[in-house]
Amino acid sequence: MKIGIDKIGFYAPHLYLDMNNLAAARNVEPEKFTIGIGQEKMAVAPITQDPVTLAANAALAILDEEDREKIDFVIFGTESGIDNSKSGAVYVHHLLGLNPNARSVEVKQACYGATAGIQMAKGHVALNPDSKVLVLASDIARYGLNTAGESTQGAGAVAMVISADPKIMVLENQSAYLTADIMDFWRPIYSDYAFVDGKFSNEQYVLFFKTVWEQYKTKSDLGLNDFEAICFHLPYTKMGLKALRTILEEATEESQERLLANFQSSTLYNRNVGNIYTGSLYLSLISLLEKNEQLKAGSRIGLFSYGSGAVGEFFAGILQPNYREHLYVEKHAALFDSRTEISIEAYEEVFQQTVPVDGSTATFDSVKDPAPIYLKGIKDNMRQYENKAN
Repeated sequence: MKIGIDKIGFYAPHLYLDMNNLAAARNVEPEKFTIGIGQEKMAVAPITQDPVTLAANAALAILDEEDREKIDFVIFGTESGIDNSKSGAVYVHHLLGLNPNARSVEVKQACYGATAGIQMAKGHVALNPDSKVLVLASDIARYGLNTAGESTQGAGAVAMVISADPKIMVLENQSAYLTADIMDFWRPIYSDYAFVDGKFSNEQYVLFFKTVWEQYKTKSDLGLNDFEAICFHLPYTKMGLKALRTILEEATEESQERLLANFQSSTLYNRNVGNIYTGSLYLSLISLLEKNEQLKAGSRIGLFSYGSGAVGEFFAGILQPNYREHLYVEKHAALFDSRTEISIEAYEEVFQQTVPVDGSTATFDSVKDPAPIYLKGIKDNMRQYENKAN
């Protein structure tokens, strides 16, 4: 049975900060951000958008009535969870009006959560061939103002429908994965911000990639020349390039040129959204598929997922006939075109607006938020969501 990605789309908040302006405000050379880490714009989430609304908005744009009826499993990958008990998947399930006869769970392992969700979804579909699984990857990366990690912040979500006989990409069964208990990045439940050892994390990212790549080659009997492109988890776009360069010499000169060119295509959306943790790999995949019109059906695309702490995995998919007909290129272009640039002062003001944690009631102004689904407030310790379409 062929199982894989039937639909895929993303959503980002309507606000963004230009990285050149952030560099000027922090007395940093702009090239450190635009070239050094490869970022141009950073999506900024207003208080009316949280991981639940971002995920719901991403899914809302790609689902039809048939999907709503056939989806019987919702898997929400995030490391920005809003509740220690109730999953974000349950909120999204309600906001989208999905079939009540469904499972809904949240999965956490840093930036690896959505990949775990995809693998779970494949198993579910294998046992239930007529069903569909909604896999969500939604996060808001926050490191604090004037911190070393500030330039690698971002916000957004990716939604994917996993099914049999997928229209976009069949996911191959061969996969290589690795777990090691390391402290390169973590966020205790008492902290609003993550703790990170940046240099160590970069080293581990590359080490994990090289390790799972070697395992994958042994398991699959495939090599670098068999891939049209490789997409990476991109906390910042330069990180993926560092990993790719460690294995490039394994390919022919022609393949090296192709892989490098396709890597650049895979970074275009991430450069303008920033780090969305669990969704970063899949935003990169969307960027590759939508920005490179030359990719042919039958092409094999590699996928490297990394979640600090740490879990890594390498797997691959095969593009299906007429896959471009099932992408949302125009919707995503319109999303980017409709965004509003904000000043440093406005960004810092938005950043410091937070949801009450003392049980108090709050109502948020959604007039300026064009998103169909938003967080309208807090009452009796419960988040109040609204879908404007209902």
